Amino acid sequence: MNFPVFISTYLEEALSKAGFASVDALSQIKASADSKFGDYQFNGSMGLAKEAKVSPRKVAEKIVEFFALPDVLEPVEIAGPGFLNLRIKPQWLAQKIQEMAADPRLGVLKPEKVKTFVIDFSSPNVAKPMHVGHLRSTILGDSLARTLRFLGHTVITDNHLGDWGTQFGIILHGYKHMLDEKAFQNEPVKELARLYVEVRKLFKTPEEIAKGVIDPVQNACRDETAKMHKGCTRVIRPI
Repeated sequence: MNFPVFISTYLEEALSKAGFASVDALSQIKASADSKFGDYQFNGSMGLAKEAKVSPRKVAEKIVEFFALPDVLEPVEIAGPGFLNLRIKPQWLAQKIQEMAADPRLGVLKPEKVKTFVIDFSSPNVAKPMHVGHLRSTILGDSLARTLRFLGHTVITDNHLGDWGTQFGIILHGYKHMLDEKAFQNEPVKELARLYVEVRKLFKTPEEIAKGVIDPVQNACRDETAKMHKGCTRVIRPI
């Protein structure tokens, strides 16, 4: 149950009977920041008081007078200048929780219209080390997929790991021309990641390329990629 929507229907009826038919009750119902003020609060009395030129509390009292209390709520409390504190009955809430616990779907209804969702996970660059950001987006994607499937929707998931693109040509070029042998022996993945970054720094900017500046490093990386696709790449550094 959407409590704000449910409660708003009763409040709008009370507002109408009290002479405030034009008020959008739903927009004035907010979750209470402190449980001692109830579960929800209706904050519309202040604005209505300005129009009616009476105190907000009098407006609140008039609303409560015409408020047909639904079974799910405790008696309404008027707080401060005119806030209406709305509190859900613990007995009703406990009963609903028991009903949900006994239901395999926890009371969640199937969607009227099944939709198809496509969720793309972290899709890491396979030429660079993974990091915690990849883990985070993968967990979020999987959580969304599980939730949507539970709701009854069709979910297509994808974690694209890339292909043999220029990123490998960049690493091969760096390996052949800029490798730190000692660092590679100690931490090969870290050294390859460093090479990737260092080679990328040598690329000309898009603005320079647009002006006709030749980019020998980027062209060399593309050549390495082309050789790899043809199956003739040899990982031998020039002497």
